Amino acid sequence: MPSRDAPDDTIDDARLLETEPRFTRESMTTVKLIGPSAKYTMGPVLGAGGMGEVVLAHDREIGREIAIKRLKTAEPEAEEVRRFLREARIQALLDHPAIVPVHEVGQDEDGHPYFTMKRLAGTTLADLLVKDTPQQRLLRAFTEVALAVERAHSLGVVHRDLKPANIMLGDFGEVYVLDWGLARVASGPERRREQTAEIDTLGDDTMAGAMLGTPGYMSPEQIQDARAVGHPTDTYALGSILFEILAGEPLHPRGQAAIASTLADIDKSPALRRPDRAIPPELDALCREALAHAPAARPSARALADRVQSYLDGDRDHARRREMAAEYLATARTELARDDRAQAMRSAGRALALDPASAAAADIVTMLMLEPPKDPPPSLRAELDAAEFGDVQRHANFSMLAYFAVLVLVPIGALNGIRNWTLIGASTGLAMALSALAFMMHRRPQTTWLQWVYAISNAVFLALLGGVFGPLLLVPALTCVVAMGLVSYPHLSKRSVLIIALATFGWIAPAVLELVGVLPPSWSIVDGLLILRSHAFEVAGPFTVWFFFITSMMTIWLAAVLTSWLTKAHYGAKYKLITQAWQLKQLLPTS
Repeated sequence: MPSRDAPDDTIDDARLLETEPRFTRESMTTVKLIGPSAKYTMGPVLGAGGMGEVVLAHDREIGREIAIKRLKTAEPEAEEVRRFLREARIQALLDHPAIVPVHEVGQDEDGHPYFTMKRLAGTTLADLLVKDTPQQRLLRAFTEVALAVERAHSLGVVHRDLKPANIMLGDFGEVYVLDWGLARVASGPERRREQTAEIDTLGDDTMAGAMLGTPGYMSPEQIQDARAVGHPTDTYALGSILFEILAGEPLHPRGQAAIASTLADIDKSPALRRPDRAIPPELDALCREALAHAPAARPSARALADRVQSYLDGDRDHARRREMAAEYLATARTELARDDRAQAMRSAGRALALDPASAAAADIVTMLMLEPPKDPPPSLRAELDAAEFGDVQRHANFSMLAYFAVLVLVPIGALNGIRNWTLIGASTGLAMALSALAFMMHRRPQTTWLQWVYAISNAVFLALLGGVFGPLLLVPALTCVVAMGLVSYPHLSKRSVLIIALATFGWIAPAVLELVGVLPPSWSIVDGLLILRSHAFEVAGPFTVWFFFITSMMTIWLAAVLTSWLTKAHYGAKYKLITQAWQLKQLLPTS
């Protein structure tokens, strides 16, 4: 049974009762006058509602535990007694496995009525909805509830207070619809008067224009007049429960705000409310039908049960699915025309889920997955930026090591002798500064101005190397390595022509200065021989050949490693893209 501490938000206005009593003690002559103390050992209170409470008891005659429902009021008025007995008889009339059976109706020693029923053990649907309960279990329980409500409707009874708190799932698979205290016997040709005649003698005190039920699960017509409700009223409540099962959240806000929300006729699609939950389209459509504003547009409780059961059995309406797939496909094309790729992907994906044989939907999904957008949305832009930042960091790590290699060359060259320490010091210092810039780019890969400072500094470094070795020795090869490295940075690659021009300028500047006589020449042609001179190192001694061998090998090594790294990254990305495209095509239908 529900916890005795659970809040009860059912609207049950005492003003709805007639002030003139219609119930007398003589009308209880058919009630067994056996007090609970005569055969029952009373236990703790299991739960309480607006008017009554349920107490655990032990039936000493049969030897079983039962539940006794009794009025909470010490001195109940006649109207309360009548309504209490009316609930007992309605519940007893509705013979169904999902409706708690009534064993006995009687009076206690004080003359207060009670009725006994099966003792329940389990958890309310309201509690299960806030837990990580498998949706299949909840949907199976929903079909049982809908069939129990259909049984009530077949006898002309409307529950009027269906909600998750009034549905219990037992420990062994049982499902029960609880609390028939607000139930009403509706008029109409379907009513079986011979079965409900005794209930009629207890009357229905609901006044025209009254409001009874729980906000959030009450239908619009129930809010306006609880007396004018019929079977569609319960269907609306079942739709609200189904919405909560599918969406994982209530259709309407809690409390009195639910009344305005219900009358406002808001969108009732759980799939639109929670697109992240992949709600089956047939259940989404069923939910919207059950929650239709017009009572006549709602299906019966049995139709609800049958269609949910068909979904659980896997017997889905294929024609309806293809029709809905065509609607989603048309929506996807419209969204694609607006360049709304994210929504187009969702719509095409839903069309494909509804109709896996839809080649048109597959083409849209394939195109959207394989062709990059002209203007990436913010979420994609963020992922692309993150990938670019990772490339910058990897390049920066390589550059730091490459510029540290300059420190190896200086002592080897010094063994032959240094002609210009200023030039050597400037070149070495700039190499260390470039290594520091690379480290800063590794730490701050998103800072683009650092990359431009790095590119310009490399051009200056090439110019200094031209002064050290001359423009015709080693520097052209180093210029190629530097240019390759610079254009491999994602941001600088967008200005590759400018970067290549900048590196070329760094190499050619010393040569131009030599040609115009600003700098002394580092090369000359004598008797058909090309003679190269270094402005910084002595080109003599036993270490000269080793120096040029080592510098040449380092240049080759740097170029080869950089090219290998770029090629592997390129082919790795290409392999991944082609593999993903191939795998996607295996999932999609062919045109």
